[in-house]
Amino acid sequence: MEVLKRIFNFYLNSSIHVAIAAYSLAWVTLIELNLGYDKQLLYFVFFATITGYNFVKYFGVVKFHHRSLASWLKAIQVFSFLAFLAMCYYVLKLETETLLVIMILGVITFFYAIPIMVPKHYLFDDHKNLRQVSGLKVYLIALIWMVTTVILPIVNHDMALSSDVMITSVQRFCFVLVLMLPFEIRDLNFDSLKLATIPQKIGVKKTKIIGIVLLFVFLILEFFKNEITDKTIVATLIITFVTLVFLFFSNKNQSKYYSAFWVESLPIVWLLILLLLR
Repeated sequence: MEVLKRIFNFYLNSSIHVAIAAYSLAWVTLIELNLGYDKQLLYFVFFATITGYNFVKYFGVVKFHHRSLASWLKAIQVFSFLAFLAMCYYVLKLETETLLVIMILGVITFFYAIPIMVPKHYLFDDHKNLRQVSGLKVYLIALIWMVTTVILPIVNHDMALSSDVMITSVQRFCFVLVLMLPFEIRDLNFDSLKLATIPQKIGVKKTKIIGIVLLFVFLILEFFKNEITDKTIVATLIITFVTLVFLFFSNKNQSKYYSAFWVESLPIVWLLILLLLR
């Protein structure tokens, strides 16, 4: 039992689970826009998510302590390096235009973890990374996920920027933003007040109300698309309801795996619903 627990914790801590979630959302886009299964792109998204998330999560821990790393962190470091190599392999198989978008995402991810000089009136302290800029974190993450799981697929398939693509982009931004709220609520006990997260500024109850409004926007926008099917409507209705349930029951004393596993699983659930309805 202890071995299984360690394996599961490695699965979460090494960002494999969040990478599957990103992979799933990118595949959802391919299905909704009738672009077909894009193996090269989806594998890139998977390995890039592992690389990016582990860089952001562990950069501050490992940069000065290579020799004193715990064994599990060393394992994640090796695993992340292998994921980085796989990412480099698959990125070479993508279209040139896609590489330009990836470069922009790479720069944002880099400065999300690395301290930079930012105008002082935006911050409480000097030399912050983008992750620590007051009130920015959740919106930046939603934007990165939207670009990664919507813009990358359409650019790689040379698809025109249609109204359906724009609607899908807004939907994805709203959906990921809602998924972030249970994490924000969970971290109320730990986050510095300088981060000015949504729950810190308006409280848990109003945060959930904002989440409900965003889910309503996410759902209603589906009906404004030019190409719409019964299957995508049903899938959108189901995932909206399930996400609403998880948002409603989130609290700052939630279990260890509530957000890290269950909430993070919702993109996977969305994909499975679409695949089952095909």
